[in-house]
Amino acid sequence: MMTLPQLWLVPLLLVLQIHLSDLLEDNKIPPSLCSGQPGIPGSPGVHGHPGSPGRDGRDGRDAAPGEKGERGDRGYSGETGPRGLTGDRGDPAPKGERGEAGECAVSPKSAFSAKLSEARSVPVAVGDAVRFDSIVLNEQGDYNAETGRFTTKVPGVYYFSVHATVYRASLQFDLMKNGHAMASYFQFYGNWPKPASLSGGSMLHLVPGDQVWVQMALGEYSGIYSSSKTDSTFSGFLIYSDWKHSPVFAK
Repeated sequence: MMTLPQLWLVPLLLVLQIHLSDLLEDNKIPPSLCSGQPGIPGSPGVHGHPGSPGRDGRDGRDAAPGEKGERGDRGYSGETGPRGLTGDRGDPAPKGERGEAGECAVSPKSAFSAKLSEARSVPVAVGDAVRFDSIVLNEQGDYNAETGRFTTKVPGVYYFSVHATVYRASLQFDLMKNGHAMASYFQFYGNWPKPASLSGGSMLHLVPGDQVWVQMALGEYSGIYSSSKTDSTFSGFLIYSDWKHSPVFAK
């Protein structure tokens, strides 16, 4: 038969049993009550299946434009490429309209020739121009038979020649340009029964207004002569003109 203290212990044991039962069911037994040796490590688990692809994320917001960068250095020039093929020949262009008739350019002209008449076959004073008074050719009128002087109208290079018959005295004359001797000629006469001759020529560059003539150089050497059988002549003509920009050079 139990005593009074034993009867008080029975309810306490029942409460403790009920409490431990609840802990065992919930697997919440304190480690201090069920401590044991660690268990053997378990085998690795099987790899799981790949997960489903995730959904695309939303587009981000547009950012503000960045500042303009500095200009870069100029690049090196590339090598010249190969020459291309010749293209096809183009179609002929239509014929243009006929232009207006232009002015007819006329080459500049200047030429003369004159001879000494028999009436002039007398001694000529030193410094005087020999007046070749018988005109052979003078279409442009550049030579003056009254003065024996040629006056330039067309600028350019001219050639002048003098042929003189020498008789009764020796002869020396100069080819003059604007008062300056450009060439001198001399022929000795030795009292021969027949006349001798003296010829000379020179090229001169002239501008409009220049004058050219034949002039006696010495008083004792003035034996220029002319007759029906022999002549003394003075001639000149233009070789080429300096007029380059005028369409018409002569009338």
